Amino acid sequence: MKRILITGGAGYVGSVLTPALLNRGYHVRVLDNLAYGGRSLLPCFVYPNFEFVRGDVLDLPLLRRATEDVEVIIHLAAVVGSPACKRAPEVAKRVNVDGTIAVDSIRRKDQPIVYASTGSNYGALAGQLCTEDTPLSPLTVYGQTKTEAERGVMSSGNATALRFATAFGVSNRMRLDLMINDFVYQATKNRHLIIYEHAFKRTFIHVTDMVSAFIFCLENPQKVRDQVFNVGDEANNCSKLEVAEMIKQRADFHLHLAEIGQDEDLRNYEVSYEKMRRAGFRPKVSVPAGIDELLRAFAALDLPREFANV
Repeated sequence: MKRILITGGAGYVGSVLTPALLNRGYHVRVLDNLAYGGRSLLPCFVYPNFEFVRGDVLDLPLLRRATEDVEVIIHLAAVVGSPACKRAPEVAKRVNVDGTIAVDSIRRKDQPIVYASTGSNYGALAGQLCTEDTPLSPLTVYGQTKTEAERGVMSSGNATALRFATAFGVSNRMRLDLMINDFVYQATKNRHLIIYEHAFKRTFIHVTDMVSAFIFCLENPQKVRDQVFNVGDEANNCSKLEVAEMIKQRADFHLHLAEIGQDEDLRNYEVSYEKMRRAGFRPKVSVPAGIDELLRAFAALDLPREFANV
């Protein structure tokens, strides 16, 4: 039974990844400070192969104990998204950069690390098709800290970095700040959606496909070791307006295209996922299927806006 450490395992991705790994027979240890609570992990405690360690990745003695007997580290712990990092830039740097350096420095050289990176590393590349060789030029604190951390991890060896597209979909630790999640929430709960930069292109990946990408890395280490991959699917490259129109085909709401407003990352590009596809991995969930899932969830549940605070 392979022993896995997931840092930040109570978060949006971790709370989907953890039970998926437990169901596949992995022994999973989660290290998380529970900044947003731990309800997302409650179902995991029924598994005897689950361990939870409450703490911070900057607590070096705790981190050393958490890493000492695991075979692989999946590093998710981060302050995620431009708004959250802008609100607390020093915290973002400590967690995203210093925390990653701490995990990377404590792990043994025979312990591979899979680092959750981001397409925000590319910065403003209007109309460009980004590959893994595209120069990184992040514009925000989020992109800058994730880029610095990625470079540090990859320079250490025995590492994989996954530059994920923008996440969406239902999770036990739900996030409403993510674009598609937010659009569906606004459309269904407020019956009104205002979008700016409506022609800007983004690329998306469902949270369950993010989980599948991590599992692919665990089960195919020889194919991913010491490499960086964009993770997503060209079929999920969409403009903001295209996403809104997909929702409008399924829900009744007022759509307003605003002339004022700006994405701080200035993301307006498409991404190539050919490298990951050649390695043997391709996502399965389309944007329309994910929208249908979100519509069902929001129709059934009254989620408070506190889920936007990431």
